[in-house]
Amino acid sequence: MRISFLFLLCCTSCATYYQQNYNFNSEFEKGDLKKALQTLQSSEKQGASKSRFIYYVNNGLLLSILGKYEESNSYFEKAFLFGEDYRINYLDEAASFFTNPHAVTYKGEDHEHLMLLYFKALNFLKMNRPEDALVECRRLNIRLNQLSDRYSSEKKYQRDAFVHTLMGIIYQSTKDFNNAFIAYRNAVEIYENDYATMFGLTVPEQLKKDLLNTAWWTGFKDEFERFKTKFNMPDYEPVQPEAELVFFWHNGLAPVKSEWSINFVITHHDDFVVFSNDDMGVSFPFQVEKKKDRSDVASLEVFRVAFPKYVERPSYFHNAKLEMDSMSFPLEQTENISKIAFYSLQQRMMQEFGKGLLRAAMKKVTEHSVRKEDETIGALIGLVNAMTEKADTRNWQTLPHAIYYSRVPLKEGENNVKFVLDDKTDYSFTYKASRNQTLFHTFSSLETSSVPYRLVGN
Repeated sequence: MRISFLFLLCCTSCATYYQQNYNFNSEFEKGDLKKALQTLQSSEKQGASKSRFIYYVNNGLLLSILGKYEESNSYFEKAFLFGEDYRINYLDEAASFFTNPHAVTYKGEDHEHLMLLYFKALNFLKMNRPEDALVECRRLNIRLNQLSDRYSSEKKYQRDAFVHTLMGIIYQSTKDFNNAFIAYRNAVEIYENDYATMFGLTVPEQLKKDLLNTAWWTGFKDEFERFKTKFNMPDYEPVQPEAELVFFWHNGLAPVKSEWSINFVITHHDDFVVFSNDDMGVSFPFQVEKKKDRSDVASLEVFRVAFPKYVERPSYFHNAKLEMDSMSFPLEQTENISKIAFYSLQQRMMQEFGKGLLRAAMKKVTEHSVRKEDETIGALIGLVNAMTEKADTRNWQTLPHAIYYSRVPLKEGENNVKFVLDDKTDYSFTYKASRNQTLFHTFSSLETSSVPYRLVGN
């Protein structure tokens, strides 16, 4: 019985979050979204688990792709409110130091909270409810301000150029050109000062045109001339079409969290010990105030600590365009969620190291304290400690790898537009537009370099 329990514990503790939800992930990656949704919702207990944020956003994204926008937004709203109400549970935090970070409720990454509002806004736009989409814009702005305040003195991911671009697009669709111009101007500044160095993304050409258009339509002639010179577009003239299509391409899949581990060696000092790994050139001091605790760690020389890492899922496609009436409109990358995820984790790795080492040290102190009283129980605790040593591998894994967009001028009435991928595969769409209307469309390519499946969006 005891052996069976330990084997089960070992299997469970070794599996990453992706592996624990393999059936759902496999169905989603193959494009069998209805089956994936059924699998997801068949486990209602996830909605009350410590990973409920992921349950909410996975439901929201799947339902959005399936065109069930109202139901999708109900889940995204739950995820948003979860983020608003999130409070640290100190009992769970304490428990995590004696087990692993999965004892703590997953609060979501910063970019994940922004992306859920992006999808929520898109749902409203597809339902022709721009005023509700503007509410999400204001929420996005609040979240961005919170990020900026939190990391004001650090060079971290704290400003999102794509979110500002999105706000501009939504404002422009409601003819609020003044606020659209401000949002676009902010986006340009962030692309130039943050995204270019952190993610290798420069200002999309379409964003430059959107900024120039809204500057002209607002009457900011000096700003129009300044940016026209800045962008080296001396001959550009704004043209207001009868209607427009804004097309978002969600390409590939975001990275998944896995884990890696390294061995640390202890160096003993009077009132602290130092955990170090010479190969990596890292060391962390751990204070030990009590003589008893010093004796507990005195026999420790080497132990393993697990840390989170991202595993990229490279996109199968790299370029796409829209064609209409012999004109071509390239889809430009405006957000690379994969790079943001990697960068954000890298920026906090020292914090992850500190937490992991503290967790391992507390486990080992407990183990050696018990060994003095009962060698058998102490050895059992050591075995359990080894099997439960695990990094937090949870993240929103159904997000796209990157987001691209383009703007296409439409005529009043029916318009035939072709979406062409870089392998020459194409899809045809017909849009019926009213005068001065902005239509929105998304296309999701779930293909990765190792899983070539296709999915038409909406």
